Amino acid sequence: MKIIMHDGSVCESTFEEELGRNALRHTASHILAQAVKRLFPETKLAIGPSIKDGFYYDFDREAPFSPEDIEAIESEMKKIVKENLRLERFTLPRQEAIALMEEKGEPYKVELINDLPEDEELSFFKQGDFVDLCAGPHVSYTSAVKAFKLTTVAGAYWRGSEKNKMLIRIYGTAFSSKAELEEHLARLEEAKKRDHRRLGSQMKLFMLSEEGPGFPFFLPNGMILKNTLIDYWRQLHTREGYVEVSTPIILNRHLWETSGHWEHYKQNMYTTVIDDTDYAVKPMNCPGGMLVYKSEPRSYRDLPMRIGELGLVHRHEKSGELHGLMRVRCFTQDDAHIFMTNEQITSEIKGVVRLIDEVYSLFGFKYHVELSTMPKDHIGDEKDWEAATEGLRVALDEMGLKYVVNEGDGAFYGPKIDFHLEDSIGRTWQCGTIQLDFQLPMRFEAEYTGADGAKHRPIMIHRVVFGSVERFIGILIEHFAGKFPTWLAPEQVRIMPVTDRSNDYADGIIELLKKEGIRCSCDKRAEKTGYKIREAQLSKIPYMLVVGDREEADGTVSVRLRDTTQAVLMTKEELVRTVSEDIRTKGLGSRE
Repeated sequence: MKIIMHDGSVCESTFEEELGRNALRHTASHILAQAVKRLFPETKLAIGPSIKDGFYYDFDREAPFSPEDIEAIESEMKKIVKENLRLERFTLPRQEAIALMEEKGEPYKVELINDLPEDEELSFFKQGDFVDLCAGPHVSYTSAVKAFKLTTVAGAYWRGSEKNKMLIRIYGTAFSSKAELEEHLARLEEAKKRDHRRLGSQMKLFMLSEEGPGFPFFLPNGMILKNTLIDYWRQLHTREGYVEVSTPIILNRHLWETSGHWEHYKQNMYTTVIDDTDYAVKPMNCPGGMLVYKSEPRSYRDLPMRIGELGLVHRHEKSGELHGLMRVRCFTQDDAHIFMTNEQITSEIKGVVRLIDEVYSLFGFKYHVELSTMPKDHIGDEKDWEAATEGLRVALDEMGLKYVVNEGDGAFYGPKIDFHLEDSIGRTWQCGTIQLDFQLPMRFEAEYTGADGAKHRPIMIHRVVFGSVERFIGILIEHFAGKFPTWLAPEQVRIMPVTDRSNDYADGIIELLKKEGIRCSCDKRAEKTGYKIREAQLSKIPYMLVVGDREEADGTVSVRLRDTTQAVLMTKEELVRTVSEDIRTKGLGSRE
């Protein structure tokens, strides 16, 4: 495909390349806007970028778009593609650009022009009778957009601010072939089936309430799941030589000024006043971890010192960005802070990488790694940043891990390694991270006494494995489609007596299972066995047991596994051994 670049030059790119993919989808967003203006000329245009897996365009229109409107827009887009309109780039001086957009009745475009720097070139793209303020890139003809689909309609504040007008955002996706589009749409349908919000409600794991937007409530089943994950986390970290601490949720302004968060992160923090002093609810655990380190004198013999914390943090997210457990305002971060000497950097980073790999492999996740470097909004000396970045790079190289360098995307206090998980239907999620920090130990004046008797500054690693326990649970729900491995399942065994005559026999099995720490229940309702089995399947129970007169006489149970229709007879002792071994080995179980 020929791609028209930001400066007007033309180059070749394929859809498999990021440039070609973004250009095609950006062009699809212009085709969408052109179709809307043809059908609903009174509509005002806002912005329409390409995004991961697709594109969107924001519109200002008094009436919402109906399903019939969306169908008509999609049909008009197909006409525009068939018209094979040529895309042409041109520039205008500022006043002429404003005049053109005012003439077309596009106030949002005028606002964008007025907000651009005086020396910035104002470029437009034209296709047929449609003109849009745009920097590009684009494909050269509309016919390149061979396969597309409008997917959803949502509300979006102009420029992302709740103070501005709510616009109508139409999302879509586009591919270079119909086969790729159909494959993508099939993945979207599968993702809907796995939606953690639907399954979380169905399986009674968590709830969301209007009384606390972005603040999830964990229900009894969800707490079992969450605590099982946390128990696993604790066992792993105890084995790896971590100690666990807990730091306060609210700390005063002085601490956050020292850490740099008050200057760099205050817009995302909840604040309050106590005894005429500013305080903040912690958005991160690291400053509290610094105070723990400084609570007593440290020697080089104490290092590396690995401090873990399952800390509850709060961050102000915009209401339009909240999404189930994936984007919340309150979550448990499985933090750890490692204090070490310069000589220990590489070995400690390798240790964390191995730990993260072990956890992700347990759940069957593939992952890729990104190394993020110094952002513009950073603190500290650039030489320290170079040393920290090199420390991360050396560890990755020595372990033979492939990684992509993500320039300028580090935390404001240090470079980082990010782990992006790939779930069972190919979606990626950023979870684990390792951040190397020379700055906070310096800002907090942390020290240790070296072998030479002199005071030295420790180096600090910030790292998470799950990232957010809540978000990780959301990912697991969708990854396993609710069919958790037995060790994680809130309810591992459900017994269903055929008649009331078998209730006592079922109670005896329940007692036997509970003695082994197996989570189980007994469904004694006066319902048909088939109905009980279907309900247990909806609840994703790994082991479903049916007991009746024959089983009681033989001392057996009829065992149906979650993903089979065949029942297997087992003795009670065989059942206990089978379930216990399944839990002990932490097997993956099934993933649809």
